[in-house]
Amino acid sequence: MFVKISMMCVFFVVTIAVGLICRNRGASVDGFVLGGRAIGPWLTAFAYGTSYFSAVVFVGYAGQFGWRFGISAVWIGLGNAFIGSLLAWVVLARRTRVMTRHIDSATMPDFFGKRYGSPSLKLGASVLTFVFLGPYTASLYNGLSRLFSMAFGVDFTVCIAAMAIITGIYVITGGYRATAVNDFIQGAIMLAGIAAVISSVLSVNGGFSPSLDALSRVEDASVSASPGIFASFFGPAPLDLLGVVILTSVGTWGLPQMVQKFYSIRSEKNINTGTVVSTVFAVIVSGGCYFLGAFGRLFTDGASVASGGFDSIIPAMISGFSDPLIGAVIVLVFAASISTLSSLVMASASTFTLDFLRGCTAKKMDEHTQLLIIRILIAVFIVVSSVIATMQYKGGVSFIAQLMGVSWGALAGAFLAPFLYGLYWRGATAGAVWCDFIFASAFMIANILFRPYFPKILASPINAGAFTMLAGLVIVPLVSALTAKPPRSLVDNCFACYETTVSVKTAESLGSKD
Repeated sequence: MFVKISMMCVFFVVTIAVGLICRNRGASVDGFVLGGRAIGPWLTAFAYGTSYFSAVVFVGYAGQFGWRFGISAVWIGLGNAFIGSLLAWVVLARRTRVMTRHIDSATMPDFFGKRYGSPSLKLGASVLTFVFLGPYTASLYNGLSRLFSMAFGVDFTVCIAAMAIITGIYVITGGYRATAVNDFIQGAIMLAGIAAVISSVLSVNGGFSPSLDALSRVEDASVSASPGIFASFFGPAPLDLLGVVILTSVGTWGLPQMVQKFYSIRSEKNINTGTVVSTVFAVIVSGGCYFLGAFGRLFTDGASVASGGFDSIIPAMISGFSDPLIGAVIVLVFAASISTLSSLVMASASTFTLDFLRGCTAKKMDEHTQLLIIRILIAVFIVVSSVIATMQYKGGVSFIAQLMGVSWGALAGAFLAPFLYGLYWRGATAGAVWCDFIFASAFMIANILFRPYFPKILASPINAGAFTMLAGLVIVPLVSALTAKPPRSLVDNCFACYETTVSVKTAESLGSKD
C-alpha cells in the first residue's frame, strides 16, 4: 500500500507543480485557451493523444470490445491510429490552423458562426457542446472506480474527489499550456504503463503465441459456434466491429476538445512532427489497450462479467500483479483520465464563455472578466460532472449512463461534416449545418428513448453514432444544394487564407520551373 500511495502522491505533486509553473502563460484569453497558438509538436501530439484515450478506453472499451471481438478488437486500435490520428492530422491540422487564425476563431462554435456568417449557429453549437460534453465528462470517472477499489479499498467518491481536485487546480491555474505539458508527462506514463501491462499479461500464459493459442480454444455458443473465433482475423461480428472503428476513429474529427488542439499549432514543421508522433502514440496506447482486452476471456468467465459488467475484466486481469505494477497501472489510468477531463472542461468552459455568454448576454466583457468566468466555469463543470458521476454510481440512474453513451455520437455527428466541409468546400450553407445539427442530436436522443423501435443494426448507440457521422457527410451537400448560399464576400474572405503565397526551400518543393 505504501508503494502505491507513494506513486500516486508523486504524480499529484508533479501535476500540480506544472500548473503553478505555467500560471504566467495564461494571462490572456488566447494564452489561457490556446497557449498563444505556440505549442510545440510533441506537446500538441501528446495533448491530442491523451485527450483521445482515457480510462473509458483502457478499462471500459478494451474490456468490452476485447470480450466481444477477441483479437480482432486490435482493428479498433489501428483505426484510431491511422484514421483518428494520422488521417485527421493530414486532412484537418493545417487547414484548421490557417483558417481559424485567419477568422480569429478560438472555439469550434465560433468557427461555425464566422465561417457560415450565422451567430445563431454559434449559439446552437455552444448549446450542443454544453449539453453533450457534460455527461461524457462524467463517464471518465467511472473507469477508475474498480481499479481504485481493487488497489486501495476506497469508495468511488474518494476517486471522484481526487480526480476533480487535481484537475481543477492545474487547469484553472495554468490553462492550456499547463494542460499540454501535463499531457506530455501523462502520455509518457501511458506509453510505459501499457508496455509493462501487456508484457505481464502475456507472460501469465507463456508469451504471445501460447496466449493466442489459449484464446483460440475459448468457446462461447452465445456469440458464435465457430471454433477459434476469438483468435480470428475479423472476429465473430465484423459489421459491429466496423461500427466501433468508425465511431471511435472518425468521431474525433468532429469533437471540439480534439479539433481545438490544431488551433494551437505553431508551424508547418510542427504539423509534420505532430502527425508522426500522435500516430505512433495511438498505435501503442490504443492498439495496446485493445490488444490487452482481447485476452480478457483467459482471466475471467461469463458469470463474473454478467455480475460485474465489462468494466470488471481489466481489473481482473491485473489483480494478480505485484504492488509496484498495480501502482503503475493506477497512475496510468489516472493520468489518462485527468488528461481527457482537463481537455473536456477547458473546451466546455471556453465555449460557454466565449460563444454563449459573450455572444448572447454579455457582449462587452473585457479580457480579464472573460478569463475569470472561464476559470469559474471550469470549476463548475468539474463539480457538475462529479455530481453526475456520483449520482450514476450511487443511484444507478440509467438515463445518465445512456446519455453518456450517445454523447460522442451526437457531437461528432453534428459537427464533423459541417466542420470538414467548412474547411474545404465553399458551397456549404448555414441551413445545411442546422439540418445536420438537428438530425444528429435528435437521432441520438431518439436512440435513448425509443431504442426498441430502431432496426437491430442501429439499436446500439455505437452503430447509431457511426450512422449519424456518415449521414452528415450526405446531408450537408444535399441540403446546401437546396438552401440559400452565404454571401460570396464572406466565403471569399474565409478561403483567402489559403491563397497566401509562402516561400519554401527547394528541399521541400521543386518550384514551378520546367
